[in-house]
Amino acid sequence: MTQAAVTPLLHSGERPGHGEGFAYDEARHLAAYRYARELARGRDVLDAGCGEGFGTVLLAETARHVTGIDYSIDAVRTAAARYVRPNLEFRRLDVYELPGLDLRCDLVTNFQVIEHLADPARFLAAVRAALRPGGVLMLTTPNRLTSVSENPYHLREYIADELLDLLRPLFARVDLYSMMGNDKVRAFDAERARQVRRILRLDPLGLRTLLPDRVVKYVFGRLAVLVRRRVADADRDSRSIAPSDFHVLESVHPEALDLIALCRP
Repeated sequence: MTQAAVTPLLHSGERPGHGEGFAYDEARHLAAYRYARELARGRDVLDAGCGEGFGTVLLAETARHVTGIDYSIDAVRTAAARYVRPNLEFRRLDVYELPGLDLRCDLVTNFQVIEHLADPARFLAAVRAALRPGGVLMLTTPNRLTSVSENPYHLREYIADELLDLLRPLFARVDLYSMMGNDKVRAFDAERARQVRRILRLDPLGLRTLLPDRVVKYVFGRLAVLVRRRVADADRDSRSIAPSDFHVLESVHPEALDLIALCRP
């Protein structure tokens, strides 16, 4: 991840991999890595924005070699200490440094990053520079059509056409897919949306938009925990959401939770 996406609050769902009540967020993230695990088979892989590596390690199950990079030194240290494999390494690196490095791979994974960035085209061009001929970039980003609440960490969320407009000038071929959820996931999202609406009714004038950014992010993190506790109390099945409750649909669907792009130079 880049400096523009500095490590968010631990329990906001922005850094999946831990946090009571965030099984949904972690499972949704892992579902993308499970799909990428097959793309990684026998390949050299770069996980750009690896966080604490809980998904990166899945890629190492099939890949020839995996390098996970992240701007956060704390995240990289945690990942390197927790996941030790002969074909896996973690490096603290700003992705914008990639064009100047001798680091080339067959697959780049980049999950839930571009929505945080003020200049995503520059970021994507840097990631593209790491791809070998015939390589593939797989990225995911939230589908704005199905986002249940505003997120102060996201500078921009995309719909399918907007994402294509961003990617097509940089890549010769772009295939858009959809991350979908089952009935259990849909029930979670419906209850979460209901809880968020209850909270937002307390600020009918939108005064939250006038607060300092750091205050908004602090409050967002605390409310994220509160909402998930309320969802768990209202729908106990939500506590057992797992990656298997999500699947990748190899086409664009308006109810996609995340948009998935496979990009080839």
